[in-house]
Amino acid sequence: MYNLKKRVLVSGGAGFIGSHLCERLLKDGNEVICMDNFFTGDKSNIVHLLQNPYFELVRHDVTEPFLAEVDEIYNLACPASPVHYQYNPIKTIKTSVMGAINMLGLAKRVNARILQASTSEIYGDPHIHPQPESYWGNVNPIGIRSCYDEGKRCAETLFMDYHRQHHIAIKIVRIFNTYGPRMHPQDGRVVSNFIMQALQNKDITIYGEGSQTRSFQYVDDLVEGMIRMMAAEPSFIGPVNIGNPNEFTIFQLAEQVILQTGSKSQIKFLPLPKDDPQQRKPDIEVAKNCLDWNPKIQLEEGLSRTIDYFKTCL
Repeated sequence: MYNLKKRVLVSGGAGFIGSHLCERLLKDGNEVICMDNFFTGDKSNIVHLLQNPYFELVRHDVTEPFLAEVDEIYNLACPASPVHYQYNPIKTIKTSVMGAINMLGLAKRVNARILQASTSEIYGDPHIHPQPESYWGNVNPIGIRSCYDEGKRCAETLFMDYHRQHHIAIKIVRIFNTYGPRMHPQDGRVVSNFIMQALQNKDITIYGEGSQTRSFQYVDDLVEGMIRMMAAEPSFIGPVNIGNPNEFTIFQLAEQVILQTGSKSQIKFLPLPKDDPQQRKPDIEVAKNCLDWNPKIQLEEGLSRTIDYFKTCL
């Protein structure tokens, strides 16, 4: 059995997903170093952890080398919403590529196991549906989303090459659309957009006709998948899809948000952004078989918890 009590570094630990991961790692009895430069992370996400003697917060940019004695590294640092990653695209790709190099260098130095938080965006606008891990994707390398998509693809390459060349113990998870409490209210992603608009009785803006599909995963399910992946046998390195395969159109999501908030919002259609994928749904057979993982929280329950959180933001 893999060592249970560990010293764990989470880059991007003050972000939406990172803060939930830090919380879970502490709950499981680990020491946690949360590293964040607070570009999209927020201290309010982890302020309730600061009194825990086994939690340490470090303001640091992952593009710069970092030294610490740790057993495990979760590399989550990177803006993940189009609004944020397109704000400074060069910084975004540097975060993915240089951040991976720095975290892999640390893992090599201290012989730590390291997990890369990759993304379903590496599949681009897929020609295969649902997307299995064996699919190489359909990605525009010079588009406005490329700083994120290609940065994450390059990070996966670096992880594999460090594994083959230096025998680093790596893990790669490909995260599909995730939502839940502590999402940034202005992150521009569809769940937070719709909930914030609905709670204020503003028009709900759908890009395109709303027929494009997404699969929405509640954050607790993702964290469970990441924990299981890190603890899996060293020979299982991934990549592995972590997502909820229940597929909804964007229009269906809008209707569900209006229903659950009791909003008076009307739906407004706007032009579709460039390179926006038409379909997104994970094939999770590998996660089921190798991690005994399956998402537990479905959209209606997850939205209810998320709506309650956003009410506090207003």
